[in-house]
Amino acid sequence: MTKPVDLVEVWRGDMCESLHQGHAVVCDHNGAIIQAWGDPAAVIYPRSSCKMLQALPLVESGAAAGLRDEQLALACASHEGAPLHVSMVGDWLADLGLGDDDFRCGPQASRDKALYLSMIRAHQEPCRIHNNCSGKHAGFLTLTKHLKADPDYTEIAHPVQVACKEAFEDVTQEPSPGYGIDGCTAPNHACTVHGLARAMAFFASAQDRSDIRSTAAARLTKAMMAFPELVAGEGRACTDLMRAMDGKVAVKTGAEGVFIAIIPEKRLGVALKISDGATRASEAAITAILVKLGVLNPAHPAAKARMTPPVLNWDGRVTGYITPTAALL
Repeated sequence: MTKPVDLVEVWRGDMCESLHQGHAVVCDHNGAIIQAWGDPAAVIYPRSSCKMLQALPLVESGAAAGLRDEQLALACASHEGAPLHVSMVGDWLADLGLGDDDFRCGPQASRDKALYLSMIRAHQEPCRIHNNCSGKHAGFLTLTKHLKADPDYTEIAHPVQVACKEAFEDVTQEPSPGYGIDGCTAPNHACTVHGLARAMAFFASAQDRSDIRSTAAARLTKAMMAFPELVAGEGRACTDLMRAMDGKVAVKTGAEGVFIAIIPEKRLGVALKISDGATRASEAAITAILVKLGVLNPAHPAAKARMTPPVLNWDGRVTGYITPTAALL
């Protein structure tokens, strides 16, 4: 088994102070590896980077027939819980005739600073709708209603999760060795880094096929690229990078240092995992790979802010910098 490789350095002065290792894979439309770093067979939890896979049953079942692309973008989102996100998920929930207690994700404080502070001042408790996964869960509830299934939709044997696992294993092209419970209570199935990249290549080439699953994948990808502000939020890496690529690439972060990219114009899928789970490293690494693949301008402010951000002290003085290793550059 290949060990993780050095992917991102953190410099202070003239010394490399910290080093982030990991694995990354770029796949073509056939699922073949065209470039890899570390071990493509490393098994990981994709966490929130695979939300578009979890949304496949929602679309291909017909449950999403009346949904707008904005709602599909939210189904794939790890949003900020900003007023925009809360309002749109709230409207979706109302359309289903359901309420906050029907969500199985836990309450989470909004990551939108203004809303967070205003709720504190008003002595308001965070709700489940503020959870960064509430869009995904609105999708789960929509599918649950369509299937006329029981309300405990996060249980592993529930029809919603059975459908999610089947779709997951189909597009990763490998059986999952197991699952863990994600931060939002939904099962999160493990796969290899190669399998995750294969899945993203499936999405990237979906427009070339006409089967139901591919059509669903193409619609979800289009929704993510059209509404990057719903997939994450203002100032977030996913939103900023998708805007920097003019809506031609979909990217999605996952907890513990996971990041994916779907590149329809090149029919390429990308997956990476930083071994120590550092977000600063996953953002730098995915940005470097996007630049390497020729889909992101390295001079764009969003690229510079993620790939080679300065390290500042509390006085605002530049004390060092973060940079991808030579292997990525």
